[in-house]
Amino acid sequence: MSCWRRIEGGFALAVRLTPKGGRDGIDGPVDGGDGHRYLAVRVATAPVEGAANASLIGLLSKRWRLPKSAISLVSGQTARLKHLRIMCDEADIARLLPDLEDHP
Repeated sequence: MSCWRRIEGGFALAVRLTPKGGRDGIDGPVDGGDGHRYLAVRVATAPVEGAANASLIGLLSKRWRLPKSAISLVSGQTARLKHLRIMCDEADIARLLPDLEDHP
């Protein structure tokens, strides 16, 4: 099972966000208590009026060198578990795989 899946025009991504996490960073894929996989991400921003969500999108955009407009929050606006839509091409997906997949 993976935290992401291909969709038309890019991929869907399940994220477990930790706001007020002390730093901004991608911690990698983790198992959720619900049997699903999530990409664990932390941001230093507090979850006030969507600021943590904006920081999440900004972090992923910068790290993955994608425009912010390519990343949209599909669900989980006020929850820790979120679903994102990332619009990109196959070459971008291949470039992002180190962050999305487990590596020994």
